[in-house]
Amino acid sequence: MASGYVELRNLRQEIHEFRLRLALMAGFVLLLFFLLLLRFVWLQVVQHDHYHTLAEANRISIVPIVPNRGIITDRNGVVLARNYSAYTLEITPSKVPDLDVLINDLATVVDIQPRDRRRFRKLLDESKSFESLPIRTRLSDEEIARFAANRYRFPGVDINARLFRQYPQGELFSHVVGHIGRINKREVEELEASGNAANYKGTDYIGKTGLEQSYEAYLHGTTGVAQVEVDSGGRAVRTLSKTPPESGASLVLKLDAKLQEVVYRAFGDRRGALVAIEPATGGVLAFVSKPGFDPNLFVDGIDPVSWKELNESPDRPMVNRALAGTYPPGSTFKPFMALAALAAGKRRPEQTISDPGFFIFGGHVFRDDKLGGHGLVDMYKSIVVSCDTYYYVLANDLGIDNITKFIGEFGFGSRTGLDIQGESRGVLPSQEWKWKRFRQKWFAGETVSVAIGQGYNSYTPLQLAHATAAIANNGVMFRPHLVNYIDDIRTNIRTYVEPKPLRTLPFTPEHLKVVQDALVGVAKEGTGARAFAGAPYVSAGKTGTAQVIAIKQGETYVESRVAERHRDHALYIAYAPADKPTIAVAVIVENGGFGARAAAPIARQVFDYYLLGKQVLAPAPE
Repeated sequence: MASGYVELRNLRQEIHEFRLRLALMAGFVLLLFFLLLLRFVWLQVVQHDHYHTLAEANRISIVPIVPNRGIITDRNGVVLARNYSAYTLEITPSKVPDLDVLINDLATVVDIQPRDRRRFRKLLDESKSFESLPIRTRLSDEEIARFAANRYRFPGVDINARLFRQYPQGELFSHVVGHIGRINKREVEELEASGNAANYKGTDYIGKTGLEQSYEAYLHGTTGVAQVEVDSGGRAVRTLSKTPPESGASLVLKLDAKLQEVVYRAFGDRRGALVAIEPATGGVLAFVSKPGFDPNLFVDGIDPVSWKELNESPDRPMVNRALAGTYPPGSTFKPFMALAALAAGKRRPEQTISDPGFFIFGGHVFRDDKLGGHGLVDMYKSIVVSCDTYYYVLANDLGIDNITKFIGEFGFGSRTGLDIQGESRGVLPSQEWKWKRFRQKWFAGETVSVAIGQGYNSYTPLQLAHATAAIANNGVMFRPHLVNYIDDIRTNIRTYVEPKPLRTLPFTPEHLKVVQDALVGVAKEGTGARAFAGAPYVSAGKTGTAQVIAIKQGETYVESRVAERHRDHALYIAYAPADKPTIAVAVIVENGGFGARAAAPIARQVFDYYLLGKQVLAPAPE
């Protein structure tokens, strides 16, 4: 009986515990179902829009459509920068385990030269690993077919159709038009900071130098967008919607391509620069820096060997001499000094000095270029025969403060505001400048050298042309500009770059005429007469010769005994026709010697072509 009682009691306990466990389990299951229901409501109701967007994003790919870049032409429609479409072989490094092996295998299918490999490595160092980088551009139809047949062997390699920039004129406009190049990390950061990053989605290139850089906002255009439905493998199925891109505006320049070519040929193998300006508007007619470079090398990314050659060349082809090169102006400075003397009341046109061929100041002998001197010299003669002694004496009478005050009115020592970047200010010396630069006071003897365009004087060919145009235009200065108008092909609206008067020089018409007449005399009977003999038009000009290295006291400069790159620079400033000027130029031939011999004949060729349509194919004689 006792044992049966115990068994009955345990059974009831077990049934009770079982029912309790069953209730707990049922409650737990209900709780799980409740939690699942809550999660379902959260996902399907509360977060519906969010997950619907994600689902659509998996199904729909947003593809940027790169706009056509605006073209650049000269004033007569000659194309200086254009676009063309071509196929590119591109590698995505993040999808390739061994790049060297892959490229070697690719070379058995598509021609890949050492320069292509070097350029690819340079791009790889500058880019992110997930970006698609070109290993070969401008593939032929045969190469495309060969790769297509072997595509399965090369994961991470694709052929893409791309728009390419081309510069048909090559180095002729390299420093003006500039070039585009692949966007680097710094430029990405600048685009993001300016809020323009979205407009560069899908774009690999941006303007790097010249007009391509300065007018990037106009040339680039607006990127379009396509919504493309894709399958689970990421392959496009169909286009759902499309917002087409808006092509960039085109630039039409004031430059004349044929005139630019005439200038380039006139320099021959010599180094130098020339700027030609339309005095009445400030429009730049020619802008040459010699030598130049081929901007097409930079479009796909220049290979390291070519980059090294350009950068290490002693001729410095990458330097824009017309814009950033600074030189002593030599005797081309004298007409501006003469105007400063007239304005300051330190000289009258008819006032003369006796030139013995030298000027002694502070125990130092400053010599004229003519042994024995020029005799009696007034202001007209001082410019026509380029008498140094006249300006040595004048400098002592004017003083550096007056020189700086009046010469600065011509824009020397200041940027002109030309519409491309990289312009140098040059150096207009003064007491203040010297103290800031060297922490030294100004010495009166230094003013003597400044008066003939030597000493600390250092200006760009653009500044010289700008100042010459001001004299030609009776004292009214216009901001130089390269672009004539911006042509928006979407709206057919032309936005002209209107001539912008900067200021009117503080010189009377009578004073300007004195100097203008003397400049005509230079081309008729003075130092420029030989170069302009027989010209059917009247021009005005001034020769200049600028020392590159200083000559010690008592020594005589003999060109043949000096290394070529230490010889004097040759300069010439001029405008024509003298009565109604339509063109003003400044020419510098580096280490060319006398301005009358090397620089003035180039100006003659420029005027002959521009005024008469006469093209001279041979270089200017030395």
